[in-house]
Amino acid sequence: MPLTDTAIKAFKSKDKSYREFDGSGLYLEIAPSGGKWWRLKYRFGGKEKRISLGTYPAIGLKDARQRRDEAKTMLAKGIDPGEQKKVIKAEAVATAKDEALTFEAAAREWYAKKTVALTDGYRKQLMARLENLLFPYIGKMRLSVLEPADILRAIRHTEERGHIETAHRLAQISGQICRYARLGGYTKYDVASRLSEALPPIQTKHFAAITDPVEIGHLLRAIEDYHGDVSVAYVLRIMPYVFVRSGELRAAEWPEIHLEAAEWIIPAGRMKMRRPHVVPLARQVVKLFAELKLITGAGRYIFPSPFSAGRCISDVGILNALRRMGYNKGKMTIHGFRTMASTLLNELKYRPDVIEAQLSHGEKNAIRDAYNRAEYLQERRQMMEEWANYLDRLRNNGN
Repeated sequence: MPLTDTAIKAFKSKDKSYREFDGSGLYLEIAPSGGKWWRLKYRFGGKEKRISLGTYPAIGLKDARQRRDEAKTMLAKGIDPGEQKKVIKAEAVATAKDEALTFEAAAREWYAKKTVALTDGYRKQLMARLENLLFPYIGKMRLSVLEPADILRAIRHTEERGHIETAHRLAQISGQICRYARLGGYTKYDVASRLSEALPPIQTKHFAAITDPVEIGHLLRAIEDYHGDVSVAYVLRIMPYVFVRSGELRAAEWPEIHLEAAEWIIPAGRMKMRRPHVVPLARQVVKLFAELKLITGAGRYIFPSPFSAGRCISDVGILNALRRMGYNKGKMTIHGFRTMASTLLNELKYRPDVIEAQLSHGEKNAIRDAYNRAEYLQERRQMMEEWANYLDRLRNNGN
């Protein structure tokens, strides 16, 4: 006997599940919990099968019968309604997944997995570029419909403001994200390939540096005569000898310095390449650090800020000191000390690989890089001693 709405409402739960039939394979299954499920029993390929048509009262009697009739129509066409339901569900899942796979989602996953070895400052800069320069334009776009022109239009906003180098960097970042998405199976194509070809070329900016030996002697004497803040004074005296990056020297802490071993070991967390770096210290540098230890040795930083012992000095203080000595930005920069050393050491015929190792320039092969750094250490010690002696001769008007 066919079911009625009144009868369905009256069905009560029992200790075990039971069924109430409507006809043509449609029945209502009442669970001990009181839940009511519409199900359809049918035969396909000689086998008895069942599918769910929804729950009551979300699916009423009329709707359940309509779904039964639709299933019967499929059966008449040789289509298994159960398998068809699986196909529809899989398509819905795929569509939902596709809609969730946006450029921003892929970018954040790439960022979480592929930038962990970078410094905190560089990671913050990367995320700021993504959030401020790319996500507002293409962040919500699905990877499946993203085209090279979409990414290029986003990058054009930065290019049109005159930030050509940043625009190229955005193209590079987009390429890394899209390649990650392709290798992860999120998309079939790297739609960011060769985007830089559509951008204006970068106008290379060179940091001003003094490389003439006579002029270097003048600079060293000016540094020797500088009597401003003690941290700034000692940074300027030490920088030419060690020619590390400014942040690596400014933020140096006393436990990194090993005066007896004549070594400075910069921890990986403070290095651009995220690996420890050994700086051999010439006797002149050991003497300077020993002098400064009597002044700032009780604190954390070797070169504390004059405004707060809890912070190191900034680039601004060093630049201001250079300017007061008469060296404007077109003549000498902080980075110029690295250029100075690289240029002169090459002219003095030291091995390029040894110079590059001391500058902490990365070798693409990480294993070879680590091997080379260890292999070159003794050569670097000798080079740094000879370089310090060479600078002393220049400062003392020698050659």
